[in-house]
This record gives sequence, C-alpha cells and structure tokens, in this order.
Amino acid sequence: MNAVLSTERPPLGIRLLRALGQGEPDWVSMTDEELAAFSAAQNRKRSSRVVRVITGCPDRGAVRSWQDVVLPDRRVRVRVYRPTPERGGGRVDLPLVLHVHGGGFVGTAAQSDWVNSHLAARLPAVVVSVEHRLLDRRTALPAGVDDGWDVLRHVVRHAADWGVDPARAAVFGESNGGLITALGTFRAREAGLPLRAQVLVNPALDLTDEAYEHPSMRRHGNSPTLNIGQVRLYQRLAVPPGVDARAMSPLHAADLSGLPPALVVVPTIDPMADQGRGYAERLLEAGTPARLTEHAGATHGFVSMPGVVPQAKAARAEIAAFLRHHLIG
Repeated sequence: MNAVLSTERPPLGIRLLRALGQGEPDWVSMTDEELAAFSAAQNRKRSSRVVRVITGCPDRGAVRSWQDVVLPDRRVRVRVYRPTPERGGGRVDLPLVLHVHGGGFVGTAAQSDWVNSHLAARLPAVVVSVEHRLLDRRTALPAGVDDGWDVLRHVVRHAADWGVDPARAAVFGESNGGLITALGTFRAREAGLPLRAQVLVNPALDLTDEAYEHPSMRRHGNSPTLNIGQVRLYQRLAVPPGVDARAMSPLHAADLSGLPPALVVVPTIDPMADQGRGYAERLLEAGTPARLTEHAGATHGFVSMPGVVPQAKAARAEIAAFLRHHLIG
C-alpha cells in the first residue's frame, strides 16, 4: 500500500496531544500481556475525571450508573444514562438508545459519557451503553457482536423493568462499536425486532484486506488518532484464522434492504472514512434511508474527544436531531 500525503491538518488540540505523547507502541509485536496492560491503563485514563478536559463533561440533566445485564450464560456490564426527573426521568415509556463504544482492543463506555448523557437528557431517552468484550488473541469480534445484540434483545424483552418503550428503540455505535451496531441491525432484521434508527460514527465496516486499498486508508494511514499499525492489529484480533472477514464486514453484505434508517457520521481525517461513505451509498442503493454527514478536519474518534475536536459539538447536535426525529417525531 502506497501512502499518500494528506494536506488536511488535524485540530490544534489533537496536534498538541500527539506532540506530548509518549511515543507509538509497536503494535505488530505486542505480546498478550503488553496488550492487556495497555488496554487496562488506557481504560483507567478514559474513565478518570482528569481526562474530561478531553472527553467532555457529562450533561447534568442525566444520571449515570453501572448495571449488570444478567444473561443465561454470562453477565454484561452496561452504563445507563437516564434523564433527571426535571427532564422527564420519571416516565416509564422513554425511547431506548443502545450504544456501543469504540476502541476494539481498548475502550470503555465511560469514554462516551459526554454524548450519551446529552442524548439521555435532551431527547429525553434511556441510553444503555454496552461494556462489550474487548478484542484480544482469545476474543474475536463475534464475542462483542453477541454482547451488543444480547443486551439489546434483553432490554427490549424486559422493557418495563428498564422504563423504555420497546417500539421506540434505536442503536448508536462508534468505530468498532459502529461495526457491532451495524451487524446487530442485521440480526434485528432477521429476528423481527423493529428498530427506529441507527447511528454509525466513524464506523469500521470492512475487515477484509480490500480495506487497505480505500483512498482514505492510503491518505490518512498515519493520522494522529488512528493509524495503519493499529488497524492491522485490530483486523488481526477481530478476524483471526477461522473467522470469515467478509461475513463480519457490513460493507460487503449481500442484502442491505429492510434495515433501519441510518445516519453515518464521517470525520475526514480518518483512514476509515471511505468505509462510512461506501456504506451510506450501498444502503441508499438497497432502498434503506441513509444520510451521510462529513466533518472536515475532524479525526477518528472525535465524538469522544469534544475537548480537543471542536467539530464534536456539531456532530452531537445532528445525532440528537436525527434520533429525536425517528424516536419522538
């Protein structure tokens, strides 16, 4: 793959973070122990109050809590956002937004407090963010997909316990969470579980080797928040030998009809930008309503970094408006 020099400049805050960084890990040669330690350290940082200067302060109109979803074979931790009583939190028929955070081999629902608390408070809605199993050499992508789907199905089936209206459910995923979310909409279609909308933010949608030929991958392969080394490690963990990369790649799905209306949010300085663009185009070709919005100068993961990427606020506003339209009218 030949790199192409990008003329776009990331936001100043991202450039400063990169300059102050401790150097790039050797993603290719990372051992299992090093990957686990890296993931744990990153997730502690992303959950801390100090890092909110980057990840944003939660909306005071929402209450946050951790809960366990008890499934027949396991427990899945979720972070739940509910509007305060002043914002309609006393209702028992609020819309449901099932959220899946990004990161792949790193990440936690807490890193998305800013956007999810805002959605809970301002729609209003109950937002359930899935703390899915992260990728490692023993845990491939299907495990995270199962977590997202099983939590969605559980909450809808037990809607009264969660205070949500099962007929008004939407899904929202970022990066690897966007991939889990997109694959979940296929399962929902086959199971007859109605979803009102899907939101995919800088989604990873192509796990095949063809992904490396996308122009955005060549142009932004050394972007400050996602680079080719990370993508290769992510791909290797997500689809190890024995897992069909094409079957786990929504961009290559044979049938994209009958899926919920989609909002695909793409930052332009992102190796995966063309995956989102291509998916929106394919959804439209299949007759599924889809809207693509691009944020010039924004980087991968920008919606979880409002403190250093100004474009995050505009993206949050359009996500809220899109969900409000489909969930509330």
